[in-house]
Amino acid sequence: MLSSKEKERYERNILVAAIGIQGQEKLLQSKVLLVGAGGLGSPVALYLTAAGVGTLGIVDEDRVDLSNLQRQILHTEKTIGKAKVESARTRLQELNSHVHLHTYYERATADSLRQMICAENYDIILDGTDNFAAKFLINDVCVAMRKPFIHAGVLAMQGQLMTYVPGKGPCYRCFFEEEPQVGTVPTSKDVGILGAVAGTVGTLQATEAVKYLTGTGELLLGTLLVYDGVRMTFRRIPFAKNPHCTACHVS
Repeated sequence: MLSSKEKERYERNILVAAIGIQGQEKLLQSKVLLVGAGGLGSPVALYLTAAGVGTLGIVDEDRVDLSNLQRQILHTEKTIGKAKVESARTRLQELNSHVHLHTYYERATADSLRQMICAENYDIILDGTDNFAAKFLINDVCVAMRKPFIHAGVLAMQGQLMTYVPGKGPCYRCFFEEEPQVGTVPTSKDVGILGAVAGTVGTLQATEAVKYLTGTGELLLGTLLVYDGVRMTFRRIPFAKNPHCTACHVS
């Protein structure tokens, strides 16, 4: 049951026909684990906190530096040198003090992710990382634990997004199969990234998370959504479960 203050705070969410009071109540009861508090994680964390997600966990091992501020809008000049998870906690508490925040100042590993997911029983995991090793790790852990997750990635002026739900579609590894060797694929350190592109894709990821948590709309299951900021276009690439996938072929 929403309080009068909650009805006032989330009025614009509630007015959306597909969400309503029941959807808002689901958000307030939900638990989300976000891996990465950078260019993607910043808009995700801000919008989910503003939307009233009940519990938000944030995993990141890095500290804020000056080069982050071009795109990582959770952080400010005052937080340079601080752990990103603590910088994020300060900003998010200012935005919505009613959201329960769990911060993990550590590198995400298979064991640590399993422990986090089990400890809080998170409903969904969001991939806000910037490297292939972490993305394949998140996929494999979530598939093994039968936990839904939303992948997002950005580079230069392009981005991509997909959703995995156990038993309802293919996983990240079904599409990309194997982690590329270091140096064979360019990274943001090689070709850069436009901050607003990370913001666009992160905002889409937050939208997809709200849809999943409230049971609203059509999810990106078996579909890679590709955003091209140069041409300002979106392209949907359908893909099926790979019978040779080393992660989900038996799930």
